[in-house]
Amino acid sequence: MALLQLTLQEPMDTMVPETERENPVLSCALAGDVEGLKQLFEDPEDPTHEKVGQMLFEQDVVGRSPLFLACMLGRIEVIQEMAKHGVDLNQRTPRGYSPIHCAAAWGQLDTLSTMVELGADIVANNFRGEKARDVALRYRKTDCADFLELSEAKQVLELYITQIQQTITDSEKVHGRLNKEDKHTALKACEAKSEWIRNGKSPTVQDFVDQKIQLETTMTPIFNKLNAPREYRRKG
Repeated sequence: MALLQLTLQEPMDTMVPETERENPVLSCALAGDVEGLKQLFEDPEDPTHEKVGQMLFEQDVVGRSPLFLACMLGRIEVIQEMAKHGVDLNQRTPRGYSPIHCAAAWGQLDTLSTMVELGADIVANNFRGEKARDVALRYRKTDCADFLELSEAKQVLELYITQIQQTITDSEKVHGRLNKEDKHTALKACEAKSEWIRNGKSPTVQDFVDQKIQLETTMTPIFNKLNAPREYRRKG
């Protein structure tokens, strides 16, 4: 049974609940009723308590769950409550749209910020090959597009830092290839960039790009050592 009836298949389309068979989770998303949603999850006496997990993931005719609606309408507290109970922030429709695509299309800047903080994938592509930022641009939500561009630049730097830290602390990868000074240099550089991310005052996209380039410059000779072929001495 379809959760909702839709006329089109784009993220800007209005979602119209079926008249007499609304999903209670969907109703909470529509109304922004976070207390009602909490009750569904936490009150064992509630008649829908046992099925609320299933209702959280119930989809409409184009594969969208109540989370999509919450993102479209900017129901931030509802989204946060759903996240506490294991909702998939990166769920996709058959056409590749995720909740963050829909938030971008509807111009929900605060919702995008919340979704990014919760760990939503901001670079996932829909069937058009569009990221959420591209969808925001298509619908002329420039503030959302700017936010997503900045968030992506930050995420790229953070992921690079994580990659370096994981590599340098992997004893099997670095054994016999890096000396103590190399490891210290790499980890100190990561620490400095992480501190810059935490304390930077209104950084721009270019600032994040420049910080990554600086880190790459520091890491190039170290990665060259790691990637160099091992030399084996012949016995005898």
